[in-house]
Amino acid sequence: MLKASYSKYWLSFKQPSGTSRGILTQKETFFIRIWDTADPACFGLGECALFRGLSREDLPGYEQKLGEVCRGIAELDPEDLRSWSSLTFGIETALADLKQGGKRIIFPSAFTAGKTGIPINGLIWMGDRQVMEQRIREKLESGFHCIKIKIGAIDFEAELALLKFIRQRFGRQEIELRVDANGAFAPREALRRLEALAAYDLHSIEQPIRAGQWKEMARLCALTPVPIALDEELIGIDTPEQKQELLELVRPQYIVLKPALTGGFGGASEWIRAAQQKHIGWWITSALESDIGLNALAQWTATWDNPMPQGLGTGQLYTNNFVSPLRLCGEKLFYEPGNNWELSILKDWK
Repeated sequence: MLKASYSKYWLSFKQPSGTSRGILTQKETFFIRIWDTADPACFGLGECALFRGLSREDLPGYEQKLGEVCRGIAELDPEDLRSWSSLTFGIETALADLKQGGKRIIFPSAFTAGKTGIPINGLIWMGDRQVMEQRIREKLESGFHCIKIKIGAIDFEAELALLKFIRQRFGRQEIELRVDANGAFAPREALRRLEALAAYDLHSIEQPIRAGQWKEMARLCALTPVPIALDEELIGIDTPEQKQELLELVRPQYIVLKPALTGGFGGASEWIRAAQQKHIGWWITSALESDIGLNALAQWTATWDNPMPQGLGTGQLYTNNFVSPLRLCGEKLFYEPGNNWELSILKDWK
């Protein structure tokens, strides 16, 4: 018989990290472990990566719901959690881990064997111009060929100047530029801003206007000089029929998938298949998970064999992350099977 317990944990950022929704200094997350009573020493571990202010299930009763799920894990019907993405993400991970022997090998592949790495983008958080410029220099010096810059929080002209700074030194063949507005543009100004951004030969812009404005987003996707990637727009769209409807109406150039926010691995797989049918590009990115969640996410990403740079570089953000086999070498994320996990700081299981 399966049993489960959970533990709450606060991840602390090394530096305050800015988005258009505010400054992040800590992130609350939860871990779930699942075991069989026949062999309690072997357990699967997953991260229920709740994202306050963004996850659909950011509700007052979240921890209570997680406790209920743990108590009823033996009779759990996955369909009952379709609207609880982060719980689904954690449970899928823990069950897959348990099935593989409880060694944090979730999806075996050449990646988990240490033979291949996953190319990722270098993420530049919002800050003042001087800070962002320094962060950009550091990423370029580290060997990144794809840079993703958060925009929408400082003066738009200053953000354009940052892009100009990069393009004066590196062409598109050398550096791929992505920007993420996190819905910061008002619909009436969005097209004008997209036209201004187009001067810097961008790969794409994520979520230029806030989610839920399907007709406005469809208009932008039809007229934009910069390819648009839907991100927050995908959150809360649960069924395959709803996913088909959104993609058919909006017709984005790309979608960006965070499984912890978009139905776990099963829900994200539905998005990928729907996008592929419509010849819409896609890539995968993290939702600020610890290395426990990032490990599962990277292993799953590797199974899709998508050559585009993925958004999996957030593991270095925290002062109290876990020691893991994940290693960033230049612009690639690797799994080094000879390195062990250190999980002793995980305590207070309920």
